[in-house]
Amino acid sequence: MKGVPGGEAPVAVRLLHAAALALALVAVVHTLWSGVAEPGHALAFGALVAVGELGSCVRTGPGPVPAGAGPEAGVRRGGLPGEREPAPLGSAGAFAYALLGRSAGEPTGQGVLQVVAVVVVAQLLAAVPRPGHGRGPGPGHDRLARRVLTVAFAAVCFQPLRDAEQFTGVLGEGPAYAVLLVALLGLTALCDAVLAAFVRAARTRYPYGTHLRDELRGLPGIGSAVCATGAVMALGVAVAGLWALPVLCVPLLLTQVSFRRYAAVRATYRQTIASLARATEVAGYTPPGHARRVAELCTAVGRELGLGGGELAVLEYAALMHDIGQLSLVDPLADGATARLPAAEQRRIALLGGAVVRQTGVDAKVAVVVERQADPYREQPLTARIVRAVNAYEDLRGEGAGGALRALEQLRLGTGHDYQPQVVEALAAVLARGGPPRVRTG
Repeated sequence: MKGVPGGEAPVAVRLLHAAALALALVAVVHTLWSGVAEPGHALAFGALVAVGELGSCVRTGPGPVPAGAGPEAGVRRGGLPGEREPAPLGSAGAFAYALLGRSAGEPTGQGVLQVVAVVVVAQLLAAVPRPGHGRGPGPGHDRLARRVLTVAFAAVCFQPLRDAEQFTGVLGEGPAYAVLLVALLGLTALCDAVLAAFVRAARTRYPYGTHLRDELRGLPGIGSAVCATGAVMALGVAVAGLWALPVLCVPLLLTQVSFRRYAAVRATYRQTIASLARATEVAGYTPPGHARRVAELCTAVGRELGLGGGELAVLEYAALMHDIGQLSLVDPLADGATARLPAAEQRRIALLGGAVVRQTGVDAKVAVVVERQADPYREQPLTARIVRAVNAYEDLRGEGAGGALRALEQLRLGTGHDYQPQVVEALAAVLARGGPPRVRTG
């Protein structure tokens, strides 16, 4: 059963939320009961986390998909490298507070529960509704739960070491201490990747290993910047006090703003391609929603086969525009199905489609996939093999009785020349789980 946006969360995800909620409640109650240690530091780091969360929610591009929007609005959004951490400044501030051992040379006294309480309150404040903006765009439940658990993990790992005088005496405040902080944050980033993959696997019912591989690929990007900045913040405050925070957070804040603008441009780019792909539907050459369905299924098959973010983006764009060469036909094909055409005619349409794609200014890699989608699979790149198999499945599924099973059987019969066996089996695995997941983790 596929995930449904806004649907009930799986049991495993609800348990994760419950664990994070219980930890947050205990932390807040304990902190209120025992009092806030060093309230100035708590306020400064809490404000930093809140500002980071609010900065990640500034709308710099297309907003949510409106109700009743066309099929192209439902195309996969996100998935770009680094988008797994939409609030790097908030994450860096939270982790720096968890790893804060000294301030201006003096030991600090915040405990694990106070660290969790400050981070929770800051994130909740960032989610408060604002006049004229409706509901606040703060962190979703999944990300909030992960943040609570990973910050607690970092604090639990660090604070026993901070309180061990023999251990701190050996490390001092030199390079070894900095290496320790970076190592702990790297371990925390791995913990977050494990939790993120767990949530996505539970919501989409896709193999956990596929999501974990995808999460780990995103760590060297913005994840490494978050870890490095969190360690630098903790070290800077240890030497210069809270005055170091505004100086050290500026580079990451500028990076966050730039990344948000980049993500907005990419989102607009994706929507433009999806709109261009609808030209064949508007002109009556392909059935409504065909390009979207092929793109979603191709992306799912690509993830199943282990493609990374850049390859998935090329695959998605090529799948959206794979039929654009049909605009050269005088008479539309029945149901826009090219799978039954002679090989020479399929190649002619594919080459014309590639020429059109090149004129749009889209990445040349996309044009190559469109051009080569009708070649024998041994001569194709993997992305073209996926587009060919999925498009044929969509074409054959609508022909006569039998539906999906009959279409898969015909694809398997064509694995000697037309379709790569591994791609067909990956497609079968995706379909066995109910098709491509349509879920956004909250």
